[in-house]
Amino acid sequence: MNITGNTIFIPGATSGIGLALALRLKERGNTVIIGGRRTSLLSELAQVHGFETVRIDTADAASIAEATADVVSRFPDLNVLVAMAGIMRPEDWTTRGFLADAEETVVTNLLGPIRLIDALVPQLRERPGATILTVSSGLAHTPLRFTPTYNATATKAAIHMLSESIRMQLEPIGIQVTELVPPAVRTALMPGHESSEHAMPLEAYVDEVMALLEADPEAHEVLVEQVKLLRYAEVRGDYDQIIGVLNAAEERVR
Repeated sequence: MNITGNTIFIPGATSGIGLALALRLKERGNTVIIGGRRTSLLSELAQVHGFETVRIDTADAASIAEATADVVSRFPDLNVLVAMAGIMRPEDWTTRGFLADAEETVVTNLLGPIRLIDALVPQLRERPGATILTVSSGLAHTPLRFTPTYNATATKAAIHMLSESIRMQLEPIGIQVTELVPPAVRTALMPGHESSEHAMPLEAYVDEVMALLEADPEAHEVLVEQVKLLRYAEVRGDYDQIIGVLNAAEERVR
């Protein structure tokens, strides 16, 4: 992914990693369209930072269809999709009552990106420098006990393999597929993470992501140093040890 001269749509960019990345990409001379559910917040971000905006609920198929059609109509040079929107919910599978959170996680984190890609491939395949940036997680490779649907059961592991699979189909027609693989980052995604000493500071994370994208625009995965502990645990042979360390650290945060 080239980091300048693009028209970029980022659903899920009203806070956290999405917003920080949107700000950096705009600073580098890109046209950035951010999407989110709260129109008042979108208006505020547009006024303060100069973003283009669109209301979108990535858990709602009709909203995705309407928003993507609007973006393509208003921004015919659109050539980058960053499928950022996602949720992370703790689940207890030892008792009944986790299903609603699990289903919402699947719809938002997995079906949302699939629906976005389906809607925008016809546009992207006609544009130079077309890129789809998917967002998985280090937890796709080394799971956290409290968030089974988020990390391994259905969504982030699925996004990793989805990225690997669609890359083989889309790159021959001119659409690059790059997977962003965050570690724990100090955002409000989960309670306690904003102040966790084990989570990476948000600005430091986005600094490293931008440097990696600039250094290797054709990278298949964007891996900051901190996430490699999780990404390559099985390859190194210390998978069980890292799972123990990761989950013990999360217990302390909770």
